[in-house]
Amino acid sequence: MDDSKIHELKLFVESCQSDPSILHNPSLGFFKTFLQSLGAKIPPASTPGAENGHTSNKDIVESDLELDDSDVVKPDDDPPQKVMGDLSIEVSDESRDLAQSLKSKAIEAISEGNLDEAIDHLTEAITLNPCSAILYATRASVYVKQKKPNAAIRDADAALKINADSAKGYKMRGMARAMLGHWEDAAHDLGLASNLDHDEEIGATLKKIEPNVHKIREHRRKYERLRKEKKVRATEHAKQKTKAETEACYILFYIFRIGLGYSHIPLGYLHIP
Repeated sequence: MDDSKIHELKLFVESCQSDPSILHNPSLGFFKTFLQSLGAKIPPASTPGAENGHTSNKDIVESDLELDDSDVVKPDDDPPQKVMGDLSIEVSDESRDLAQSLKSKAIEAISEGNLDEAIDHLTEAITLNPCSAILYATRASVYVKQKKPNAAIRDADAALKINADSAKGYKMRGMARAMLGHWEDAAHDLGLASNLDHDEEIGATLKKIEPNVHKIREHRRKYERLRKEKKVRATEHAKQKTKAETEACYILFYIFRIGLGYSHIPLGYLHIP
């Protein structure tokens, strides 16, 4: 056999030595069987992706984020407010006026720190005028003061369902979400509220939560990049392995084609570590 064919065979054996998993390719089953018949020890099939010292099916473990959660509160688990209003009813002028009067009483109660009384006034007002977004948003503000973020979010959602441009609805939902540590959602709502009707409280809350939002987004970008790089490496490794297997099949086919007798190849030369 000429030297060029010996060289090709040597390249194939070197490929098997660097990546024994090649021999587990079904198309090379006959060659693996031949090696084993000569006493060669073939390493077991490796776990996909375990070559080159890594495991592709193991997810990247994300590090913990250090966030300022000093203002986060324990979620309230009270049942939903019984009175959320019936939007299907027709509101009379008299009911609307009574609801406005109750709202004024609620605001006065809030200023005096009587939050439960304010809730009662606003709940009665909502019963009379369930189509008023500001009544829900105002009751949401009281729930925020009571540190009941989930109740506040339900009322803010109701306000925004009635009026999608309710600045107070977005503001109260954003503040409630911040109390729950839902930083990105909070920043989104507060940003919308600021665009509609900016005030100092919105600005102060945004200033406080923006560092957390920035850390979260940077953290996400970092691990998205790592996962993308890992996927690229795995794809490249798979391509290289496929190429090696294809070349191996071609070399073996070529060798058999010229009638090479494998029994003349020293076992030590074909040893797979």
